[in-house]
Amino acid sequence: MHAFSYKDGSLHCEEVDLAGLAAEHGTPLYVYSAGTIVDHFRRLDAALAGVDHEIAYAVKANSNLSVLRLLASEGAGFDIVSGGELFRVIKAGGDPAHCTFAGVGKTRDEIVYALEQGIYSFNVESEEELRYLDEVAGSLGLVAPAAVRVNPNVDAKTHKYISTGKSENKFGVDFERISALYERAAAELKNIRLRGLQMHIGSQLTSVDPFVEAVDKVAPLAAELKRLYGIEFWSIGGGIGIIYKESLESGSAEWWEGKEAAERPLTTDLYGSMLVPRLKDLGLRILLEPGRFIVGNAGVLLTRCLYEKKGSAKTFKIVDAGMNDLIRPALYEGHHEIVPVKQPASGARVTVDVVGPICESGDFFCQDRELDDFRPGETVALMSAGAYGFVMASNYNSRPLPAEILVEGDSATVVRKRQALDDLIAGEL
Repeated sequence: MHAFSYKDGSLHCEEVDLAGLAAEHGTPLYVYSAGTIVDHFRRLDAALAGVDHEIAYAVKANSNLSVLRLLASEGAGFDIVSGGELFRVIKAGGDPAHCTFAGVGKTRDEIVYALEQGIYSFNVESEEELRYLDEVAGSLGLVAPAAVRVNPNVDAKTHKYISTGKSENKFGVDFERISALYERAAAELKNIRLRGLQMHIGSQLTSVDPFVEAVDKVAPLAAELKRLYGIEFWSIGGGIGIIYKESLESGSAEWWEGKEAAERPLTTDLYGSMLVPRLKDLGLRILLEPGRFIVGNAGVLLTRCLYEKKGSAKTFKIVDAGMNDLIRPALYEGHHEIVPVKQPASGARVTVDVVGPICESGDFFCQDRELDDFRPGETVALMSAGAYGFVMASNYNSRPLPAEILVEGDSATVVRKRQALDDLIAGEL
């Protein structure tokens, strides 16, 4: 569930009127619900209560300092994929000793920085990377904690751009080769401490079945590596999907109660009930790496309609946000519900393309979709924009980045200022 709903005819985030935020701060504008972020973290944490675990929030989903600080205060660890993300976590008050560093292309500078900060583990993606990590750690007179990412060759049945657990993906080491790699590493790499094992099969999974398949396949391997090399943890990745369609309605308990069990999206209760029995007797600390699940439904992007253009083939609603602000629809056909901030009264529906001002035909938020009608000058909300929204934004077409607002109850705080035009050329000569 989430904290976005209509109250007194206007869409609210918790107790704050979004129309008022748009009027005060302008659009495009990202707005996040602190209560939703905390609620999702706590639900997942409770679902894994039967096993020793830590939730390592995937910083790449939303790396705003205030979001990171909020999660650090809840006791989260962090899954990072760059030196910059580690820097952000530290600045937000996170503990490097609860950070795991993933990604296939870590540089020497990033490795040195992470070693100096004392991170919990490097999640290594190849034998070549493991040997390079050993070399860098040795040059500093240090021992690097590491876990190798195993690729279980499980089909997550998600979009091809966010599937990561099959043999043709660039991530991880083939399941059939992982035992031999640990054996070589233990014998040959004196500056590596084999601390754990990692896997991640993909993002936006809406069924528990791929998780179960991957855990069942890899659990015997994890137990064997614990016996042979004394590994401490097994990171089973993230990937729990969120609701993109009917996302506004899903904020209410009534929506969930009205769904038959077979119709309900993957819940934390189902996830925990299926995985905890498979994990609790391994004697390993279980790490999870959720990102989208924590923040995805906790954010919206507000945008103002500029014009309506009626052509012979289509009607276009042209808004002031573009693919530079939210690239998911253009990048991998991501769906976002689009709802007026002022609650519709007439029930009028229109079939339109909602498009932005960027000079690209791919600059759209929906195509041929039936929506509640809205007119030029009115503000709409792109729902479920808390994950992979601002973090993937750019200055394409020399457009300033939008502001970000964090709402807590009836309080709204600017947690990132809107870029000024001078910011666009800062650093250029």
